[in-house]
Amino acid sequence: MQVVSLVPSLTEAIAATAPGLLVGATAWCTHPAGLDVERIGGTKNPDVARIVSLAPDLVVANEEENRAADLDALREAGVSVLVTEVRTVDQAFRELDRMLTVGCGLARPDWLDRAEAAWASQSPDSVVPAVVPIWRRPWMVLGRDTFAGDVLARLGVRNVYADHAERYPKIPLPELLDSGAELVVLPDEPYAFSASDGPEAFPGLRSALVSGRHLTWYGPSLIGAPDLLRRQLRAV
Repeated sequence: MQVVSLVPSLTEAIAATAPGLLVGATAWCTHPAGLDVERIGGTKNPDVARIVSLAPDLVVANEEENRAADLDALREAGVSVLVTEVRTVDQAFRELDRMLTVGCGLARPDWLDRAEAAWASQSPDSVVPAVVPIWRRPWMVLGRDTFAGDVLARLGVRNVYADHAERYPKIPLPELLDSGAELVVLPDEPYAFSASDGPEAFPGLRSALVSGRHLTWYGPSLIGAPDLLRRQLRAV
């Protein structure tokens, strides 16, 4: 079987299970390191013609990360497309299992069982209200119904915009500062927040710099994500 992945998380999941299946991945698919497959553009602008030329048996995608128009173009070219939806940790486990066992015809991998076990034991010691920016200029934050929001909730971080009408709302900085948050969580992707780029905008708030990959990726990184993120949150 030959598979093309349009999502970094799914690329890593397939590579960790049966690396020989992958024949193509996006330029953003950075894990595992040294992955030697055809690069077919980005998540939002894949080269449809190049993907078709690879003659994959399956393209795996995500309803949030990839554009419907690109996926429709692949289907019209006769390519089978499996689209995942991941908005909670539990849904991530179900969709990973579906992609690997049903879509790719593989046995359920041991790493997925280990990831589920890692998260099954998580319960927050306390709850802290927080804002979680994912971009600046303009400021954008996590809103409702997001995978990263569910990850943080399981670790004791209550997103103050979890009930917002939008999933990734643009919120002016003065409103963020007046939101009642006691913490700002700053991941290093998709925007590369750092100690010198982000915390200075939130004087008076504790700033937690966290791994964007472990906060937003759903794949083998889920195994170590709870311990790493908890350490990074506790550091402040």
